[in-house]
Amino acid sequence: MPWELKPDRPIYAQLVEHIVQMILSGVYPPGSKLPSVRDLAKEASVNPNTMQRALAMLEEDGLIITHRTSGRSITEDSEMIRKTRTRIARDQVSEFLEKMQKLGFEKEEILSIITEMIKEVRG
Repeated sequence: MPWELKPDRPIYAQLVEHIVQMILSGVYPPGSKLPSVRDLAKEASVNPNTMQRALAMLEEDGLIITHRTSGRSITEDSEMIRKTRTRIARDQVSEFLEKMQKLGFEKEEILSIITEMIKEVRG
C-alpha cells in the first residue's frame, strides 16, 4: 500500500490515516508488531519525528500500544478496531450525503442511486 502524501494537509495527519487504513484492512492485524519509527519513516519518505508524532496520536487513540522493551504493536481489542472502522465509514457516508444534498439530490434520489450501484457491483 503506497504512501501517497499530499502537500495540502498536515503530513502527520495523513500518516495517521494511512496507518489506520493498514490496520483496518489487515495489513497490520490485531496484536502484530509495527516496524520501527525509522523504518516506517523511511518507507513513507518522511522525517522520523513526523512519524513519531503520528504514532503518538494513534497510541492516544488506543489503536497502538507501546511496549518499553519491544517496540509498538497493534491493539488486540477487536471491538476498538470495529468501532474505528464504523466511525470512519459513517464519516465517509456523512460527507457523501452532504455533497449529494448540495448538488440538489433528495434522499429518495440518493437512495435510488446507491441501490442501483449496489446491484451493478453484485453483478
